[in-house]
Amino acid sequence: MGHLCSKSVSDVNHDTGISGGSHTRSSHSGASPIAYGDVYSRPEEFRQSYSVSATGSPFSSPLPAGIAPSPARTPGRKFRWPLPPPSPAKPIMAILRRKSRKASIPEENRIGEEGVGEIQLDKSFGYSKNFGAKFELGKEIGRGHFGHTFWARGKKGDLKGKPVAVKIISKSKMTSAVGIEDVRREVKILKALSGHKNLVQFHDAFEDANNIYMVMELCEGGELLERIVSRGGRYPEQESKTILVQILNVVAFFHLQGVVHRDLKPENFLFVKKDENTGLKVIDFGLSDFVKPDEHLNDVVGSAYYVAPEVLYRSYSHEADVWSIGVIAYILLCGGRPFWARTESGIFRSVLRADPNFDDSPWPTISAEAKDFVKRLLNKDHRKRMTAVQALTHPWLRDENVAVPLDSFIYKSVKAYLRVTPFKRAALKALAKALTEDELFYLRAQFKLLEPQNGFVTLDNFKEALVRNATDAMRESNVLDILKMTESIAYERMDFEEFCAAAISVYQLEAVAGWEGIATRAFEYFEQDGNRVISVHELVQEMNLSPAAHSFLQNWTRSSDGKLSFFGYTRFLHGVTVRNSNTRH
Repeated sequence: MGHLCSKSVSDVNHDTGISGGSHTRSSHSGASPIAYGDVYSRPEEFRQSYSVSATGSPFSSPLPAGIAPSPARTPGRKFRWPLPPPSPAKPIMAILRRKSRKASIPEENRIGEEGVGEIQLDKSFGYSKNFGAKFELGKEIGRGHFGHTFWARGKKGDLKGKPVAVKIISKSKMTSAVGIEDVRREVKILKALSGHKNLVQFHDAFEDANNIYMVMELCEGGELLERIVSRGGRYPEQESKTILVQILNVVAFFHLQGVVHRDLKPENFLFVKKDENTGLKVIDFGLSDFVKPDEHLNDVVGSAYYVAPEVLYRSYSHEADVWSIGVIAYILLCGGRPFWARTESGIFRSVLRADPNFDDSPWPTISAEAKDFVKRLLNKDHRKRMTAVQALTHPWLRDENVAVPLDSFIYKSVKAYLRVTPFKRAALKALAKALTEDELFYLRAQFKLLEPQNGFVTLDNFKEALVRNATDAMRESNVLDILKMTESIAYERMDFEEFCAAAISVYQLEAVAGWEGIATRAFEYFEQDGNRVISVHELVQEMNLSPAAHSFLQNWTRSSDGKLSFFGYTRFLHGVTVRNSNTRH
């Protein structure tokens, strides 16, 4: 099934023992293998297949003979520690535990000394209370820590006679205000986003004194994880593309709405039917959250094998989901995990410090474009990572006959461009002239989505493009507020050339294989059109630095004519320094 360990990892934890926190799973005779949220059902033969497939580990297994851990299952959703690891995650977990004890419960709801005692929580959600009148419950098809999933049939209304899946969450397990809010938010997100063809359809939510009932589309084809296992551990390239295009399309959709999933993994993608060519649906928004423009999330949640480096550093946004897709792509193509260890703390250190293995079989037989695609998703520097939409326009996946969705990234980039000085704009325009057709494909698609008039776009074009794609989630996450940041172009027109200068990311271009050639051509254009004599004092002002930066910037200009050198130009494009991809942020 492929090499199952990361390359050159000298610091992975090799302690014996398996960390706690695994989900309870059960198989039920005759039940479809289906998962909703953290509720799973898995036939025993799948577990056995996975055990056989996971023998690629270079370490001796602490499990009984013939049994190995799943290569894609994760030990737990909230991270737990078998031993205190010397990694950034240790203080993170201590902070989260303190917050859980102190911040999650309002002061007025704590009884007894130091908050110890019975907790009084409002568990009324305001949902309809007539679930029993509308649906007839059938057999249980899945079980997890936080609830059960049942097959059900509609008794009246639009769903009369139709099979559905019902996720039942016990109110007795909601022991904190945070847990209650998580359920409210999951329902709110599902309601707001429902409608995309690759997102599980949400029908309604109900409650009674004991439970919450979430009624959703029934997907009978099983998990993506099970399909991978049934195919011997990996997918061929062409079929991997089909899977990844569906994943990226739906992720691009909810990223535009300001939603971060935070738990993307093969277990959370279901096939609608058992047929080979059936559609794929994303599920489980239990850990998802809204994120406002230019804001970051800081709580550490997710699944260990798929968690992005910046999540462990507690400052992340949509890019964390793209990292998880990179892990899924790696597994699809080679059958192994890019970051491996026997404990969660070891996995985290591997994610932070190790590089995925692209040398061992089957990677030599996989196309260079596919490897480049995975590498650009698994860049540890989130600024250099592609967005979901950019990944759809990567040469490996690109299809000129398939529509490209709108990318919120262009709004953030244009906002930043409008704030820079004329000298910086000249530097970016020179860079835009040097772009290759591969980079221009994405930019042309985005410019077209803005529906330019006579070759130009204005603020109205940006507004209308967002409104055309808006859902209730977009309003909840205040995505439309980003338009306030672009009001300075309200009376300006931007042609395609300037749009390219505004929408490109220097950091992302640095991750492109041909970056040196692009930068060289760009500097030639800059020399012709934009380079001018500039003093170190002016550079300090241009970059809004303190006077202490004078000595650092001395070698950015040529002594012969006082203009920016090639070295100075490349650094001036994006700031004071070029960070290594492994740099801590």
